[in-house]
Amino acid sequence: MAQHDAALPPTERRNPRTENLEELSTEELLRRLHDEDHRAVSAVDAVLPDLAVVVDRAAERFRRGGDVHYFGAGTSGRLGVLDASELLPTFNLPPGRVVGHIAGGPRALQEAVEDAEDSFDDGAAAVAELGADDVVIGLTASGSTPYVGGALATARDRGLATVLISSNPEAPLRAHADHHLCLDTGPEAITGSTRLKAGTAQKLVLNAFSTALMVAVGRTWSNLMVSMVATNAKLRERTVRILREATGLEEPAARRTLAQAEGDLKTALLMALSSLDADQSARLLHEHDGSVRDALRADEKPATLREQGRT
Repeated sequence: MAQHDAALPPTERRNPRTENLEELSTEELLRRLHDEDHRAVSAVDAVLPDLAVVVDRAAERFRRGGDVHYFGAGTSGRLGVLDASELLPTFNLPPGRVVGHIAGGPRALQEAVEDAEDSFDDGAAAVAELGADDVVIGLTASGSTPYVGGALATARDRGLATVLISSNPEAPLRAHADHHLCLDTGPEAITGSTRLKAGTAQKLVLNAFSTALMVAVGRTWSNLMVSMVATNAKLRERTVRILREATGLEEPAARRTLAQAEGDLKTALLMALSSLDADQSARLLHEHDGSVRDALRADEKPATLREQGRT
């Protein structure tokens, strides 16, 4: 029978629901694992109200030029790097706006660098040059990783916005965070293997956070990826489909509009939704940080006001 040590983080305790795994058939084993996966989804549901506050705060700082920085070790660090790296192709986000930091550096992405997570100083050093509007998000299932602690403590001391995402309600590092998103996933199917439920829950939260942030700052239109860059024939055809979905244009008109916009999907979209030409659309998008929504709202105001920069 599982013995629970209350001094251990929940993710390090033995799970009574998954004992004797070797006695199960392969399908039974998979179903037992999947049953545990459902607990990860439920854990995310519980933090959504707090996550909404974090997104809104991050979006406010992001609009002012602040960046988002994830800090983690092992699985948590890899998930942060993965989420940050996927925003460039999906939302055409410039490098450096959302950054993943992993204890042990790039080598730790492919192999375990177990002692790297113990360096408080490395986490602190990585935060030292960040800007006042930056957001620091610590990722650690146990809520106690020293590398993450160094990043959060230093960021908090400097007045940066800080967030801890853990699977421990009593996470020691919560004292260094403005917001603690506790994903209460409980003991893992394989004791201590936080690449399972805790990692799944972290991945879901990071997906939700970064996607909601990109929507908030205008890098989508409805549920369409209008910020994507068409770098090959496949993606160029996708821009035609997206423009047609967003505007109702027939294919020939969509292709003409994209050609006039020199292939820039957002410019073409604003042209199709307004009376602006390509140059006017591109300029208005630049003035509104690439947000089609904000540019379209500005176009509805008197041109004289817009030209004076008072919109």
